[in-house]
Amino acid sequence: MEEVSSSRKPLGCDPNNSLLFAQVISGEPKMIIDGEGFLRSVNWHDKKNNVYLGDVANVSLRSLGPHDPPKFIKKPDFDEQRWVLTSSAGELKIKITSDVYWGFGLFSKCFFNIIELTGPLSLRARCVHDIMASLGRNPWEASRVKKFEKETNATISQHGKCWEELVKYARDEMEEEIKIVEEEVKSLIGTEKGIERILELAKYAIEDARAALLDRNAPAVERALGRAITALIEAKPNTEVRSSELESLIIRVENIDIRNKDEQINASDLLKNDIDFVDLTESE
Repeated sequence: MEEVSSSRKPLGCDPNNSLLFAQVISGEPKMIIDGEGFLRSVNWHDKKNNVYLGDVANVSLRSLGPHDPPKFIKKPDFDEQRWVLTSSAGELKIKITSDVYWGFGLFSKCFFNIIELTGPLSLRARCVHDIMASLGRNPWEASRVKKFEKETNATISQHGKCWEELVKYARDEMEEEIKIVEEEVKSLIGTEKGIERILELAKYAIEDARAALLDRNAPAVERALGRAITALIEAKPNTEVRSSELESLIIRVENIDIRNKDEQINASDLLKNDIDFVDLTESE
């Protein structure tokens, strides 16, 4: 297994990529590597190698959304929790390394994951936001602090800063999107009779989006914004889009609807054991 370089430090909102270190708590789920090196579910027909993906890597792949089949560039040997895999979702690419940093790998907590994200900052930040929300804990809080800091060449506080600045970036972006839609709703108040009820529905959806943001539930934020934008279009179907920002949001919501439909199809495919993705369901 390739040793972690002592010169590598965590990176948060870097213009080009993000490098994050995370403490593994659980080695589950146990999965399979097929003959071509791709990650598969445990009941995959072409069984070649066993692998323990671990809680951090599992959540990280899910947080990508629909993604290419994860492929191992370093397969596990005798230790099924030491490996390197890669995957991508559009412009966002991820590389996850699972390695031991104390205790000779006797327990799952002896492992940490190195998560390398490459792509637009907004996509990286959103992915990290979803990882944090899904894990429900601070990934940088290590079981052996001194060993973790030594192996990663950074203090726990430096690790936390990198994770948190990405989460803040994503949260600020979503807050800005909510404000854009809210301003559009306000601009239509009193402009035409018969749309008051529709605008009220848009306001409720905006409130739902803000509540979801407080809960760190990004998919719920998107769904609520989608309802608000739908109400806007219903209120003024013949009005041109007032801003490039709102137009971009409308396109995103349309893409989210398409993605959600694709994920429902892929979820049914998963029952047949011929799906290319690991897990396309989004947690609430």
